[in-house]
Amino acid sequence: MLDRRFIRSNPDVVKQAVRAKGLDLDVDELLAVDQRVRKLTTELDEAQAQRKSSAKEFARADEARRAELRAAHKELESRLGQLREELGEASAQLQELLLRTPTIPWAGAPVGDESANVTTRSWGERPEFGFTPLDHVELLEKRDWAEFARARKVAGERAYALKGPAVLLERALHSYALDVLMERQFTVISVPSLVTEMPLVGTGQFPGHREETYAIPADDLYLAGTAEVALVGLHSGEILDKNKLPITYAGISPCFRREIGSAGRDVRGLLRVHQFEKVEQFVICVADDEESDRWHAELLDTAERLVQGLGLAYQVLEIATGDMGAGKYRMNDIETWFPSLNHYRETHSCSSLHDWQARRANLRYRDTDGTIRFAYTLNNTAIATPRLLAALIENNQTADGGVRVPEVLRPYLGGRELL
Repeated sequence: MLDRRFIRSNPDVVKQAVRAKGLDLDVDELLAVDQRVRKLTTELDEAQAQRKSSAKEFARADEARRAELRAAHKELESRLGQLREELGEASAQLQELLLRTPTIPWAGAPVGDESANVTTRSWGERPEFGFTPLDHVELLEKRDWAEFARARKVAGERAYALKGPAVLLERALHSYALDVLMERQFTVISVPSLVTEMPLVGTGQFPGHREETYAIPADDLYLAGTAEVALVGLHSGEILDKNKLPITYAGISPCFRREIGSAGRDVRGLLRVHQFEKVEQFVICVADDEESDRWHAELLDTAERLVQGLGLAYQVLEIATGDMGAGKYRMNDIETWFPSLNHYRETHSCSSLHDWQARRANLRYRDTDGTIRFAYTLNNTAIATPRLLAALIENNQTADGGVRVPEVLRPYLGGRELL
């Protein structure tokens, strides 16, 4: 969400952002509704002032004048009711439009849809096998490390159940990520996956992506697709002390996504599932572009170092305006190599949102001069499984169906080098 004053002063900039992000938003309509809200607000204020003045006059008026004032008061009360109703409707319409207004994207972002994404760098060597490699589903079933058909019997399509060493390997991945983040002074926090509508609006998931979220109507709750939802909501409505910023969280939680529109795309095994586990990097910092850029680089660097520690080949993408979503100022993806696909697939997503989320969630801080400002927020994946687990298994498989354990994970697996 953008500042209304900014939109009024920079309508062409906002229109360009709408076009660049491929959104369906009429900025002229937004400005017209905003003008109507301001006009109705002025008229309501004037009518209320008139009522107050009339009440004072009534107290000292004679009976004849009071009769006139009573008739005028009745008419004024009707007018006040009408103004309040019209203002309420216009304000709700304006809020809906504001919630769909995008952040102005970084000037260096490629303009276009997903096809305009740019690979900026790559790291690591893709593995070469002296045997015919298996995909992760074949490997897991060969070792009896997972149940796919039985899990689908319990939970439907895209369900899975890990077993034995696969569970331990997944736990090791998350412990590894948490240790790295703690070394970087992040506060480890487990957050609810069951959330109300408020943090979903604050994060930007609602109203535009409601169909992608699992709803629990009986309790007015939803299943969050990332710890970021709860982490934005934790400090909503607060005024933080600038001296306490930045706040850096390593949020861990189960995550749930309906994956609407992804039918037939990377749906085999563990690549695109409805329930997964994730450690999320999340930062609240002061409203300063340079500070935000510094944190963006640090979050991306942390994710790259995690993947490098695992010895997995990957590439970094600069995400185009039409692929980054309405709230993103800048976005970089890390795509990790999957031998079975002979392709890279996204495993991490690093995003700067400036004050777009903070305005939606009313997340503020008091500056040293006493000014209250909206904070900036950023997020990036640290480790998300089971997709990264699938990459790890495929890239480290042996001819007899075993899996080599990367050195960084061995302390969490009793020193074992092979599973």
